[in-house]
Amino acid sequence: MEYRVEKDTIGEIKVPADKFWGAQSQRSKQNFPIGNEKMPAEIIKAFAILKKSAAAVNADLGLLEAEKAQAIEHAADQIIAGELNEHFPLVVWQTGSGTQSNMNVNEVIAYVGNKWLEEKGSEFKLHPNDDVNKSQSSNDTYPTAMHIAAVLKLEDTVIPAVQALKTTFQQKREDFKDVVKIGRTHLQDATPLTLGQEISGWHRMLEKTEKMISESNQYLKELAIGGTAVGTGLNAHPEFSERVSNKISQTTGKTFQSAPNKFHALTSHDETVYAHGALKALAADMMKIANDVRWLASGPRSGLGEITIPANEPGSSIMPGKVNPTQSEAVTMVAAQVMGNDATIGFAASQGNFELNVFKPVIAYNFLQSCQILADSILSFDERCAQGIEPNHERIEQFLNDSLMLVTALNPHIGYENAAKIAKKAFNDKKTLKETAVELDLLTEEEFEQYVNPEEMTYPK
Repeated sequence: MEYRVEKDTIGEIKVPADKFWGAQSQRSKQNFPIGNEKMPAEIIKAFAILKKSAAAVNADLGLLEAEKAQAIEHAADQIIAGELNEHFPLVVWQTGSGTQSNMNVNEVIAYVGNKWLEEKGSEFKLHPNDDVNKSQSSNDTYPTAMHIAAVLKLEDTVIPAVQALKTTFQQKREDFKDVVKIGRTHLQDATPLTLGQEISGWHRMLEKTEKMISESNQYLKELAIGGTAVGTGLNAHPEFSERVSNKISQTTGKTFQSAPNKFHALTSHDETVYAHGALKALAADMMKIANDVRWLASGPRSGLGEITIPANEPGSSIMPGKVNPTQSEAVTMVAAQVMGNDATIGFAASQGNFELNVFKPVIAYNFLQSCQILADSILSFDERCAQGIEPNHERIEQFLNDSLMLVTALNPHIGYENAAKIAKKAFNDKKTLKETAVELDLLTEEEFEQYVNPEEMTYPK
């Protein structure tokens, strides 16, 4: 392998000749051989958006030569487009402020920008610290990149996935609004409802968690940029923070603003904890929905079997013909991971010391992973399971007619204790409720049929 020699304040170091990073990135690569978890591409893209915006503002303020700013913007655009991903090799398990990843971006931008300046015959040369990082510190750029990445991921990936499944459930709610089935509480028979009503509960879960995510997302739109090292804004123009926030808003189409208190913005990540709490709520709802679906589809002969779901692949390497609820299983594993991520984020966010929290990379990594796997699993569940849900009318009718809890409709007419007497005797004697009610001389057949109407029980007057 061919190398070139780069240097920083520590000294010289060899860097692979075909890579665009510099000395500080190379040192991080060598000093943190920990795991395979790379700094998320979303963070790198967010950094590039920030660097592009900062360069433009520094130029507008007369702090950076226009040609240098153009070179930074040229390089940043390539990063944003995903054209330079191979040049960001650093792992999550690095300095807790994300300094090395900030410098990784600075160095790649300087390298690519300098090539562009050379081609133009410019006399200027970019320095990763003095120019690309001008008016900035890792302590304010990394939390800014975290927030940009989180907002983009929530609004452009998670919420659309939720809306897709929500639309499916809305249609199923209407399609099955007249399919009367037995309800269940405590895993035991309960009073009737329609399959459409049951699915409406799933729909409302998604409706609520979508709103929670959107509300929590607003706090992530406050940016730390301009706080520099400890929140005072040292080495940054007084207008820098607000101007950069506006530029980022223009670039992303999202409405960001300068955080009103930079001391908070550097050391606290409570807004990330809050937003991930909404993701955890979504995960909890998806766990419930996926479990409901696999219970209702269990069987096909020895389970509940009230609904059918698509058969996507063989379910067993030994049992021929077996089909499993694999989409539900994937969703529930994702939900478990998100709940674990939430614990990590909560603990990491509690570890701010004085003017800085130094658990930023692990917070960002877990947050963005939760967003991605939740969105992916929801879309897959929607396409490969939810859209194909159909009622098994024969099974539904069998359970409905056999249920002892239809007796609940008799409470207003013969009282709770008499109704319970009918249910218990019917169960012990293996007879129907009607037969038992008549046998106990509590009701005539006509009265029973008048009072016990499963369809009317789903919409009581």
